[in-house]
Parts: sequence; structure tokens; C-alpha cells
Amino acid sequence: MATADAEFEQSTDTVRSADGTTIAYLTVGAGPAVIVVPGALSVARGYARFAAALSGRGFTLHTIERRGRGESGPQGPEYRITEDCADIRAVRDKTGAGLIVGHSYGGLVALEAARDNPDIRKLALYEPGVSIAGSVPSEWMPAYAKYLEQGKPFDAFVEFVRAMGPENVRRIPRWMFRRMMPMFMKAPERDLVVGQLAENLREHREVVRLNDTYPNYAAVTAEVLLMDGDKDRRPHTDADHDQLAKTLPHCERRTLTGLDHFGIDKQAPELVARFIGEFFSRS
Repeated sequence: MATADAEFEQSTDTVRSADGTTIAYLTVGAGPAVIVVPGALSVARGYARFAAALSGRGFTLHTIERRGRGESGPQGPEYRITEDCADIRAVRDKTGAGLIVGHSYGGLVALEAARDNPDIRKLALYEPGVSIAGSVPSEWMPAYAKYLEQGKPFDAFVEFVRAMGPENVRRIPRWMFRRMMPMFMKAPERDLVVGQLAENLREHREVVRLNDTYPNYAAVTAEVLLMDGDKDRRPHTDADHDQLAKTLPHCERRTLTGLDHFGIDKQAPELVARFIGEFFSRS
């Protein structure tokens, strides 16, 4: 039976995906159903403020606990993004959701799920993890994998952040970054990150594998809101999003001043929810 999350009155339910894997999701609100697909190194409860804000605008939010997290089943070593797409389908079949929000890697999952799928009517993407012309690097992966095998999760995480983070972070020497980690990442967040490092590697391998497959998204029939922040941007961001917007048949763009990659879940979820709510409410 569903269990309550007292702070935001979310409830937890589960479905069985196509391969039999249990997929949990958190629900809050009343109104048209929306599926939220979290990014890498994230869990469903991390989007509680966003879910509360968007549900307050007259929607029912179903935030998926993606594979390898919480009460959902494991990814497994042969993980592919198609499994996440099947998980979305299972939740959609149970809830009737025709609206999807995807963040970062969750945005890539949402795009893949929306290809040739008229049941998905609208798609709101916040900085989706799409790689175009090698814009998502892979050079960090061998060292990252080696550190995981050696039982050195913090060293693995340093490799990831120095490769994927903003320019000011990438300039920090490894030894200094390693020493600073306990100061800016407290125990709850640190434990969450460490617990997902293997999943993070599998997911970014999928991003790299799908590099330059963006022409496939011409088959997305949904109306799309493509969002990003203007803070801590990488040089390729505008070019990638321009290309993606040109490829999607029904796409509008919005850049939010002062927000970074985590605007939707950590920085200003209420603001992001306002724009997404307006987009979803338009007929």
C-alpha cells in the first residue's frame, strides 16, 4: 500500500516494468498527470519542491525513482536507456500521464521515450543530456571506472566533476578538489552520490553511445519546452540546444537568468515549475 511523505504529502507506489523490474514513484497533487524523470546522481525525493510547486498549479505529479535507486530495482551491468523508457511506459500506462518533465539525463530518457509516441502530448526538458558532436566527454570514464574498482569513490567523483563541471571547477587540481570535498558535500548528499556512482557511469556511457543521434528526435510528435539556465554554461550549450530545437518539430525555448544546471531541483524549482505549468496549461 502507498506510504506517505509527510513534508510534501507525497505517496509511494510501484509498477512492474516490461522486464519485471519493480519501479517506484512518488505522487502528489490532483489534476492532469505528469511524469517527472530525474537526472543522474539524483533521486525522486530531490524533486519534492518542484513536485509540490507544479502540483499546486493543478497537476498530479508522479516522480519516477529510476532504476538503481530507492525502492526501484537495480540497473544491472547490461543497462541500456531503453529500460528507462520501458519504465516510463509502465508508469504512464498506470497513471494515464501524457505530460513529461525530464532533467539532465532524465531529459535524454524523456526524448527517447517520446520518439514515435503520440501518447506523450507535451514534454518539458531542463538541460537535457544530449551529446552533439562529442559535446559530452568520455575521457574521464576509464580512470573513474578504475577508482570504483579500487574502492575509491571520492576519487572517481573528482574525475567526473572535473570533466563535466563548469570551467572554474575544472581548473581546480585533483588533490585540492579531493581535500575540499568534505567541506562542500555534507553526509546525506555525499552518501547519495557515492551510492549512485556505478549507475552514473552506465548512464553517461549511454549518453556517449547516443552521441549525434539527435536526428531521431524529428520523430517526437509532442510539443516541447526546452529550458536552460544562463549560469555556469559550457561553450557547446547554445549550439547543442539550437540544433536540438531545430530538430524537434514543435519546440519552444526558454533560458532562465541566474539559474544553473540544477535550477529545477535545487536552485529555483518554484520558478521552473511556474513556466512548465504555464506550458502544460496551454491548449
